[in-house]
Amino acid sequence: MRNNGRSNDEIRKVEIIPDYLEHAEGSCLISFGKTKVLCAATIEEKVPGFLKGTGQGWITAEYSLLPRSTGTRTDREAVKGKQSGRTHEIQRLIGRSLRAAVDLVALGERQIKIDCDVIQADGGTRTASICGACVALGIAINSLKLETNPLKHLIAAISCGIVNGEVLLDLDYSEDSSAEVDANFVMVENGDLAEIQATGEKGLLKDRQFLQMLTYSRNGLNQLFEMQRKILQVNL
Repeated sequence: MRNNGRSNDEIRKVEIIPDYLEHAEGSCLISFGKTKVLCAATIEEKVPGFLKGTGQGWITAEYSLLPRSTGTRTDREAVKGKQSGRTHEIQRLIGRSLRAAVDLVALGERQIKIDCDVIQADGGTRTASICGACVALGIAINSLKLETNPLKHLIAAISCGIVNGEVLLDLDYSEDSSAEVDANFVMVENGDLAEIQATGEKGLLKDRQFLQMLTYSRNGLNQLFEMQRKILQVNL
């Protein structure tokens, strides 16, 4: 039994509050245990220069940690004058994940920007961001009332790792910081994988452990897809 009472294959308590912001075309507040992320979608009737005239849309994301989302204050990157490598990597991951779920031609020549702001961090901020971003994106797309829904798949992500030799699903910070192996699984609703990030932080990953991590992650993600589906009222 883990220190928070969960079984090894159990996700944290997840809550998604849709339409959390008044002005955004799509938004939600998502909580994975103590981790809380505010996700907002903005629709722009234009695309980056490299897509002008192609008839294709674009999805991009920005990610940030608020200063007191962490145990000690995290300086704002705007004050530092540049983004950290971690921030850059996470927002690229969020953008890639969302684009994997969307028919960019059906979206038309417009861009949707997703802002993911972590207001409280306790592990899994990138996976919570992807799950919440999908909800915010879906709400924004629904507001367009397009003839064909560009959202081909629901997409979600979850962490899984090895701590003290055991495979654990949906790591909180105390588990993540001591994990021998840390991984993130990004998956669409039919079970296909969009991306896997896996790192042997303090050990090596065996085949049987990887397969167990994949099984745990699929089961956990199915619960997240059900929550997303109920909010967006879609059956893709």
